Amino acid sequence: IDTAEMYAAGHAEELVSGAIKGYDREKLFIASKVWNDNLSYEGVQKAAESSLKRLGTDYLDLYMIHKPNDEFPLEETVKSLDKLVDRGLIRNIGVSNFAVARLDQARKYSVHGIKVNQVHYNLLNREPETSGLLEYCQVNNIMLSAWRPLQKGGLLDAPCELLLEISRKYDKTPAQIAINWLLSQPNVVTMSTMRNPAHIDENLGATGWNMDEADIELLRKEIPGQNAISDNVPLS
Repeated sequence: IDTAEMYAAGHAEELVSGAIKGYDREKLFIASKVWNDNLSYEGVQKAAESSLKRLGTDYLDLYMIHKPNDEFPLEETVKSLDKLVDRGLIRNIGVSNFAVARLDQARKYSVHGIKVNQVHYNLLNREPETSGLLEYCQVNNIMLSAWRPLQKGGLLDAPCELLLEISRKYDKTPAQIAINWLLSQPNVVTMSTMRNPAHIDENLGATGWNMDEADIELLRKEIPGQNAISDNVPLS
């Protein structure tokens, strides 16, 4: 479950709290994010404590910097995240929308390591590739978590012929092909909005099978309309 203090001004975390009641906490993986106004040392501590209170849980499996903010020293922010691990309030540290240089800097500051970088990445938005971020994450064993894998439905509104052709070959939907393409890459995971049970079933159908390497590379090279820089949140 991926949420953040910024989503609906904290109300999203409160909704998650209600949704997870009755579930075995150890079987859930809950991630949240600290907004970029709260990246001082004390700000991170207070934000995490507030998120935990809204979520009704004692710890977060993953806690991320939601967005870079140069008004706060990165070293101070990362040291505060390390302290949250020491306190047992979070288990893993992550960042979001970090370019290679900033991610490398954060890694050098962190005692417990940076485990995740959550970025805009899909068949159309290829900045993690063109910037070298994808390769950096793979070499340094950092998970690249791709948000907006279907480009808010933009990949599906009028699927290109190549995507339809690959879909027919594997007897999968275009959405399943787009998600599977991300998952086929080392150190890449993704998350997609699921608004109803049908979405859940379709997204789950993107897992448990593999495309041929030739088709993966065909999609990488030939999908039309690719952007070298995110049209929503560029890396920084």
